[in-house]
Amino acid sequence: MTTTTFSPGGRSVLRDLAFLRLWSGTTASGLATWALPFVLGLAVLDRTLTAAGLGIVLAARTVGFLAAVPVAGVLADRYSRRAVVLWSGLAAALATPFIALGLGRSVLLMAAAAAVAGAGQGACRPAFQALTAEIVHPERRHQANAAITLAVRVTTLVAPAGTALLAVVMDTWSLLVAIALLWLVAALLPPRGVPVRDAGEAGRSKGFGVGELVREFGEGAREARRHPWFLAGLAALAAVIFTGYSATGVALPLVSRDSYGSEAVLAAALTAYTLGAIVGAVLMSRWKPRSQGWAALAGLALYGLAPLSLLLPAHPALVFAAYALAGLGIELFNVPWFTATQREVEPRLLARVSSLDFLVSYGLAPVGLAFLAPAMDAFGWQPVLAVCALVCFLAPAAAALTPSSRHFSAARETSPDRPVTEG
Repeated sequence: MTTTTFSPGGRSVLRDLAFLRLWSGTTASGLATWALPFVLGLAVLDRTLTAAGLGIVLAARTVGFLAAVPVAGVLADRYSRRAVVLWSGLAAALATPFIALGLGRSVLLMAAAAAVAGAGQGACRPAFQALTAEIVHPERRHQANAAITLAVRVTTLVAPAGTALLAVVMDTWSLLVAIALLWLVAALLPPRGVPVRDAGEAGRSKGFGVGELVREFGEGAREARRHPWFLAGLAALAAVIFTGYSATGVALPLVSRDSYGSEAVLAAALTAYTLGAIVGAVLMSRWKPRSQGWAALAGLALYGLAPLSLLLPAHPALVFAAYALAGLGIELFNVPWFTATQREVEPRLLARVSSLDFLVSYGLAPVGLAFLAPAMDAFGWQPVLAVCALVCFLAPAAAALTPSSRHFSAARETSPDRPVTEG
């Protein structure tokens, strides 16, 4: 049985002004990210944007995100992480009003602006991860990452509800301007970290050519390969996202409509998932398994309950419970995963390795959706869900066989009784 330890009490990391500024900035970026699709959905309802136009704009934002993530990882390692957060936030803040200007006039303008906003969103992700490592002491990063992921989950509830409430007194154009202001907060509020290298001198010696950027990103990939637990965990995460996350994204609306005769099951299951994730983030703010990697991978495997619950007719409560456990499990994975990456990866390469993580985890979701929808049409949704559930259970179990995965650290394998110090 895995033994566990609870992190010691004491002053909350949220009482640290520097981290509080960083946490507030990441929260603002999360609110802006989650609010945009709902605001554009309101534009569809008031007929200033068509459903096809909405799809084009959101697809452009995703393309911008994925294109910016690897480049931002290189730049955040080459220059100041704080500067990358600033410029990426400013890019998103300046682009968002142009989405408003295109409403009812030009979908092309909206798509171009959304691509820039998505690039800003993608660029800030690896920079925020690396900046956290610069600002927060290693012993408190576990708690810091739990606080950040808690904020992310809360925004998934607050952003839609807040958007709906504000829509009563504000039009779509004003809501988009409010999103731009959130990005401005995300850009300006985070503090400067403690650089781990002479970023200015390093930056002056390198160009901006595609070949140079690819070469530097390759350095990050080689650093990732030095950590077998990272490759195994990333492969398990990729498998879960490609199968479980994508399959339930397609199947849950169908099952909700056809098996339960109501979209209410869809909304309740997604809410249960978010509430479970919030509980998981709160739990991880106080609890650290001694074998953190194995516990994290076990949490990731809980996502298999989501497609499994949709396989056979069941009471809706079972579906809600499965999604709540899936949400809880994903945070049992996320917090140790981010903390271990910040601890184990060479600091000067941290943003590049983080960008590889985000590129895989965010990039596979739309690919999985595009692949599994026709698979369900060809083979039926039950066989596809069965395979997806099996993959979600087996992929983390296979990753756990990697020796260094037990603690998400190769060094810990040589001294398993060494006390846990993070958090």
